[in-house]
Amino acid sequence: MTVLPTRKDEAFRYADIEALGEVWDDLAPPGEIRVAEGETLAQTRLPSGDAIDVARLSVTLEKGASFRFYALNSAARYGRLELDVTLHEGADFAFHAANLGSGEATLEIVTTVRHEGPAATSRQVVRSVLGDTATGSYLGKVAVARAAQRTDSEQDVKAMLLTRGATANAKPELEIYADDVACAHGATVGELDAQQLYYAAARGLPPEAAKALLLEGFIGGLWDDLGEDAAIAAEARDGLRTLVG
Repeated sequence: MTVLPTRKDEAFRYADIEALGEVWDDLAPPGEIRVAEGETLAQTRLPSGDAIDVARLSVTLEKGASFRFYALNSAARYGRLELDVTLHEGADFAFHAANLGSGEATLEIVTTVRHEGPAATSRQVVRSVLGDTATGSYLGKVAVARAAQRTDSEQDVKAMLLTRGATANAKPELEIYADDVACAHGATVGELDAQQLYYAAARGLPPEAAKALLLEGFIGGLWDDLGEDAAIAAEARDGLRTLVG
């Protein structure tokens, strides 16, 4: 048995430690994915349906490999998704994920992206929609090694709060040892636009339908590559309707 982390551990500063403790002894080691040189892989992760849902994944991209990962995090009590990604020369990683939470849910996405070789790219796009007293967090570290010249990396994090009791946390982090890189990050937290809601109401849309439509636009771009009929897109739409219903 390993020691249960505490909030003093930076990667668990917003975690629901009590909920984590209930599943800690049964957690499997991180799943491992290795994408071979020149290969392309895409994967989708849907919620397990359990009230406490913790998933951990370690990914290695060899030279010129490409990996697309799409995830929806919406556990009723505590959802945590951990990613540790290593990129070698010319590799390309894209991560598109959403936290959807209501009630007293705590939802976390924690990523470490390690650029080890030159000319690799990584894009992380994370959206959170939170109601009631739910908490949604993104902690993302991009580490660029000295050999990883010409790295191109971006973290794009946005949250939408539906109630004053909801909380969003964002902590994008860069650790760069190379001197020829293009690395950027941005994080915003906001509310639904009152003017857009008024415009929708003036055209006969019920308030709940108007909110759901705006929120679908807010997160919908995450799944564009998969198409609107993808299972993750459909489950996200259902989750949004529940949030505003």
